[in-house]
Parts: sequence; structure tokens; C-alpha cells
Amino acid sequence: MTATSAAALSEPREAVAAPRRLAAPLWVGALLLLLAFLVLYPLLMLVFGALSDSNPVVDGFGKFRPSLEHFLAVLANENVHLAFFNAIAACGGGTVLAVVIGLAFSWIVVRTNTPFKGFIAGASMIPLFVPPLVAGVAWGILGSPKTGLLNTTLKWIGIDFRFDFYSMTGLILVFGIYYAPYVYMFTASALRNMDPSLEEASEVSGASAFTTIFTVTFPLIAPAILAGTLLSFVVMLGIYGVPAALGAPANINVLTTYIFKLTAWSPPLYNTAAAVAILLMLVTAVFVWAQQKVLSGKSYATVAGKAFRPRSLNLGPWRWFTFGLAVIYLFVVVVLPTLALTIAAFRKFLFIKDFDALFDAKAYSLVHFNAVFDNPLTMLSIWNTLKVGVITAILGGALAFAIGYTVNRTHVPGRRAIDLLATIPVAIPGLVVGVAYLWAWIGLPGGLYGTIWILALAFIARFMPDTVKFVLAIRELGSSLFLYTSDTTVMAVLLLDYYEGGNTGKTAAFSLVQTAILAVLLGLTNWLSRGAAQSSARTG
Repeated sequence: MTATSAAALSEPREAVAAPRRLAAPLWVGALLLLLAFLVLYPLLMLVFGALSDSNPVVDGFGKFRPSLEHFLAVLANENVHLAFFNAIAACGGGTVLAVVIGLAFSWIVVRTNTPFKGFIAGASMIPLFVPPLVAGVAWGILGSPKTGLLNTTLKWIGIDFRFDFYSMTGLILVFGIYYAPYVYMFTASALRNMDPSLEEASEVSGASAFTTIFTVTFPLIAPAILAGTLLSFVVMLGIYGVPAALGAPANINVLTTYIFKLTAWSPPLYNTAAAVAILLMLVTAVFVWAQQKVLSGKSYATVAGKAFRPRSLNLGPWRWFTFGLAVIYLFVVVVLPTLALTIAAFRKFLFIKDFDALFDAKAYSLVHFNAVFDNPLTMLSIWNTLKVGVITAILGGALAFAIGYTVNRTHVPGRRAIDLLATIPVAIPGLVVGVAYLWAWIGLPGGLYGTIWILALAFIARFMPDTVKFVLAIRELGSSLFLYTSDTTVMAVLLLDYYEGGNTGKTAAFSLVQTAILAVLLGLTNWLSRGAAQSSARTG
């Protein structure tokens, strides 16, 4: 081959390679700009709000008066201190209970011969899909000190005891039973992949099965327990619905409810809210960092390959006891709350003078459902929620795929920066995302504030690190609280409006409507996912 012909062949290759070399930086630059728009810009505006004396509604961005007044005021404010310690107490206590429940369920499902383990595993995950405000409302109906259904039942039985879920104890119990699945997910996975040889050695040396559990098994999966513990605590810190439903009636403020109160005052204290939001974000970031350190350490010394399969412990007759525990848990977190919401939704008046009054058919009607659907905001909120959910799922899913492919399947320069920006929302509670987007857009004329798109963008940023939750965006309350208008009300916000309006019947009726829609959408999503997986398997 002559030099001329070789040069002629190389020219097309170089012509093709040149656009490829240009495409990679352009692609990375586009992703970085998009992530900066979704994540960095709102966070910078949140800092702007906390470190200035400007009002975004009155001043827009035309004036910037630097001031540490709001940060200093927050640090010195006794109400903030109380809200902070209430949050630590409620979330700390809830986390301890979540660890006990989650660890027990993972051991029962993975390491014992308890019957119907598939049912138990499924039941243990149900609380993940219950909107926090719905859970709080349901347990308020059950455990109200005066009119609670549990207290009515106890009185009928003759037991002189009263539940009061409008308390710190109530917050801890509800947090614990509803966020145990986060611990279960980590510990069940670790137990499945654990080398059983050390447990067998312990039993050979004479230790009983239960001694082995506490001296060998649980210590060996300590990193997984710690990771699940930290994740549960972080999630609880950012929850608004449960403290709003159970803490507010007892005047128990946590950081999330205190931030909302600051924006609901007249005039709204946006700067102070921004400062408290940053405090909440910093606390959350510390625990997220700790969890990531635990996971990145990978100190699972006993994790082995697929050749290792821990044998199931034969519980004998006790296997029915562990099955009974699972049934009781399912009854407490699903059946009781659903029953309470159903009674409150169909009963004309929630006041129940005695247990027999529960079975008075004349006391029940569709009056609350009629009132809910007579409200034009109901259908509007459902439509808005579905629109936001679809936009979030499509655009968020596409963005998550683009980020994941770029970070994990390519070696382009800048992919680490993309990964870092995409991971930041892990440390940002939904309520803080809402405050940040409020500061980012409320002062801009003709901007996104007041449209359905700002809600969608906030949800995309909120759920970016966890693509499996895009479908749960329809229940998101924290990010919506500061961004909706009368035209963009979503179901979670309308439910809160019903609750704060004091009409328990309407609240319960709309809770059932929201839960039913969420269940249908989850079922549809699961069906589509299974169909896609089966189609892919057949094609492969």
C-alpha cells in the first residue's frame, strides 16, 4: 500500500474520531449544567437567603443585604434548640425501635424455617409505601387520648389504660414501625451472603443457637446494621407528615415542622426558615456521610460467594411464634390504620360514646366522600399529582439513566463530578429541597414559581439518587409545601389542608382516596416492570 492510499484511508477515520472527541466534553458539560441547575443553584439561593436580609417576594434579586443576623438568631433561639432536641429524640427513639423490628424480621425471613417467609418479607416492606401524613392521621384516630378507637375498645373491655399518640412516645412508635424496612433491607441482604462457617464453629463449641445469634451472627453483620440504622435516622429527620399529625396537637415541634411554621407566619420569615433548613441539611449530611463511610469501608469480613448458603435454623414449634409476630406486625402497620381511616371516613361523626356505637349502621354514610369530591380542588389535585408523577418519572428516569450510564459505563473526564452532584440530594431532606426551590424561583418575574414544572423539577432533584422511588413522588409532601399555588395543588398538600382544617372525616376519606390511587399506580408499575423483565429475558 502506498503512502498516498494509507493517508486516504486515515482521513475518514480521523474525520469520524474528531466529532467523537468533541461529543464527550459536550455531553459531560450538558449533564453538569443540568445538575447545577437542578441542585447547585437552589442550594446557593438557600445560602443566599440565610446569609442576607433580603425578602425574595418584595426585593426579588435586586437587593442583596449581607447579614449573619438570621444564622446567629437561629443558633441562639431556644425554640430552635427545642425543635432540634425533639427531632433527635423522636428520630433516635424511632431508629432504635426500627432496628429491633427490622433486624428481627431479617433474621426470621433469612435464617429460620418460619412458614410463609415470602409473605413475611412482602409484609415487612408495606410501610415504605404508606404516605407519612396518612400514617400519622390514622394513628391519631386510633390513639387520641379522648376519642381514640383503641381507647374506646379498652374501655369496653374494662382495661383502665389510655393510649396517647399525640406525644413523643407516639412519634417514636410510629417512626419505628414504619421505617423498620430500611434496616430490614440492609440486614437481610447481609445475612443472605454471610459465610456460615463461624456460626457452625460456635455451635460445635457448645454455644446454643440463640447465643450464637447475639455473639456471632449480629456482630458479623454490624456494618449492615449500622448502615441501616443511619439511613433510618436520616429519613426520619426529613419527614414532615408524622410530626405534623402527631406532634403538632401536643405542641411538639421538630425541625421540619418548625421550618414550615416560619414560612406560615405573617409576614413569612423566609430568611430564618432558610437558616434552619441549612441546619437540618447539615445535620442530615453528617449522618449521610457516616453511612457512606460505613458502606465504602466494606468491612463485611464474612461475606462470601454464592457457594455459601447459610442453613435455616429449625425453630420447631417456635416457628409459629415467629410467624405470629409477623402477622401482628402486619396487623399493626396495615390493618389497624386502614380500619381506623375507614371508620372515620364513613362515619358521620367520629365521636363514639361506647364500643357498641361502632356498629350502629345509621351513623355511617358517604357524606365525607361527597364533600371531598364536591370540592373542585380534589380532582384538580389528583390531575396535578398524576401530571407531576408522569413528568418526574419520564424526565427523572431519563436523567438517572444518562447519569448512571456516564458514570458507570464510560471513562469520560468529568464523570466523577457528575456522580458527586447527582449524589448531593441524598443529604437534602425533601422539606429543604422545597425551601431551596422557593428561594431559587419565587423572586424571579415570569419564572417557574407557581407552575407545575417547579414541582416536577423539585421532585426530580429530590429523588435523583434513588430511581426506584420516582413513582412515590405522588405522595411527596415536604418538597411541595412551599411550591404549590391554588392552581398547582397536589394531593399531599390538599390532604394536609383537610387535616389542618380540623375535619377528621374528610381527612380520612381523602387519605383512602390517595392510598388507593398510590396502590393502583404501584401495582401498574410493578406489572409493567415484570412484563419488561420477562420480555428482556425472552429476547436474551
